[in-house]
Amino acid sequence: MARCIPVIITNTNILVFDREAEEYKSFSLPGVTTQPNIPFYHAFAKKIAESQHYFKEFIKSVYSGKSSKNILAIIVPDDTSALESIFINEFFLNCGACKAVAQMTMGQSLSKDINAYISVSKSSRNIVLQYIKNNEVKSSRYYDCNDYDAEQIKSDSQRLHIDIEYEKTPIFVNNFNLNMDDFFDMGEVITPKVFLDNISRIDVEKI
Repeated sequence: MARCIPVIITNTNILVFDREAEEYKSFSLPGVTTQPNIPFYHAFAKKIAESQHYFKEFIKSVYSGKSSKNILAIIVPDDTSALESIFINEFFLNCGACKAVAQMTMGQSLSKDINAYISVSKSSRNIVLQYIKNNEVKSSRYYDCNDYDAEQIKSDSQRLHIDIEYEKTPIFVNNFNLNMDDFFDMGEVITPKVFLDNISRIDVEKI
């Protein structure tokens, strides 16, 4: 039977959920240097074979058995571009640690019970607003995390999609990176513990 492994790409590393130990374990590539406003995993492209080898060995150290049975449920930052999304999928698919991958944004994983909501988060590059409905990102807006007006973002959240203008929509503030103090009054704050608990119970069929 296929084994679903939750994987979170954070601002600084990759977290893999160890189901047996019921805890997240961190993977980072030795010797990788990061640059401002550029996600750390971009450096993997410069050492692609080495990076994939180390990640495969890391997965083998956490999960015994055939890696060909694994499905990686990958959670990415909300501002991940289409090209970055393709690179992430190809990186994991071709590293030998899984037979398939499924990908969703952090915003899409904030609630399992509410079908329509707004998420707000901060990556290493941007503040991101997303309107999520039935697990799909219907609309999004980005702001430079080094130059933004919190009040403007709060106002924009109410005009993110036409659906929002005619009905009250819950807002979730993703505080996974502990950097959302400016937005605590917007809605329900999702703490790191709550976020990680949600991901540990991820259902690949919904991604």
